[in-house]
Amino acid sequence: MSDVFGIFVIFSPLILILFLANWGERLQQQGQPAMAPVAVSYISLILAYGATFLIGLVFLLTAGSAASPIQAASPLWLSLGLLLPSVVGVLLLLKPVRRLVARFIPLDPDHPVHAVALSLTMLPLLALGFTLGIGLDALAAQLTQQTQVTGAEPFSLAALWAQDILFLLTALIGVGWLSRRSLGQTLVRLGLVLPSGRQVLIGVGTALLLVPAVILLESAFNAIGLGVGQDVESLTEVLMGPLFATPFGILSVGLAAAIGEEPIFRGALLPRFGLLLSSVIFALVHSQYGISLATLIVLGLGLVLGILRQRTNTTTAMITHAVYNSSLGVLAYLAAQVVTRQP
Repeated sequence: MSDVFGIFVIFSPLILILFLANWGERLQQQGQPAMAPVAVSYISLILAYGATFLIGLVFLLTAGSAASPIQAASPLWLSLGLLLPSVVGVLLLLKPVRRLVARFIPLDPDHPVHAVALSLTMLPLLALGFTLGIGLDALAAQLTQQTQVTGAEPFSLAALWAQDILFLLTALIGVGWLSRRSLGQTLVRLGLVLPSGRQVLIGVGTALLLVPAVILLESAFNAIGLGVGQDVESLTEVLMGPLFATPFGILSVGLAAAIGEEPIFRGALLPRFGLLLSSVIFALVHSQYGISLATLIVLGLGLVLGILRQRTNTTTAMITHAVYNSSLGVLAYLAAQVVTRQP
């Protein structure tokens, strides 16, 4: 259960920071002093980014030497992947910088919640920089060795559900639940509604069109030698392979992602950051793909889901995401069965 504990450790401070920012916004709306909760949320982010900056600096100064705490495949990627997002994350807390950003995306530069959310967009870049710096092959090898030693999968079903439930909680708290919005108002803000029969059909139909489209795209890129790299496939197999081994695992991959990822990326972020930026953040969160064809596919998926959110609601996008992931899981399961049965 160490993977579940680690996920709670990562999400808990983020949820608290968002709650404090929303609390400060509520106090502002009531005409009360709001400096304390807003300041705590800002200072917490600055301290967190300061820590990752120092870690990146250590990696940069010790790159390639025996003194380096981690032997990275690309020390430069690892260092810059921690240094640059940390600096930008702090800069985004400055009002003049937010005013500049607000020229391009629909956010309020004076809104503390928008400030915190904008600063938090650097977290996926930190994760991507770390993943690329260590190397996908190296991560796959380390996780495989860890599994052999401990007998536990590196990413369990419990961890999957914990991650996506916390994504959902982050979305709810992030838009003001428990601080400045009722549950009903929060669900409306996130676009979470009871779908009509037509919207269910749109969600399912879109997913069933996406699956063959993605398969054809991968086949076309493979034919010209630009397919998903072996390193991406290796790491994905280590992380997700065990989840696709059972029907419950396949169902969980579909449902958990829909329940967790759609409320935060399409429900919470899209109305403030716009279709393109929210889709890019969604793609970068899947750092296990590095920078590859798989990342491009996830970006395309994010754009389609975002359009569904804009034209219908987040619930329709959830249906599409669940059916899409589950369908790919079923195909992966069937392919594995065929390979297993071959003499």
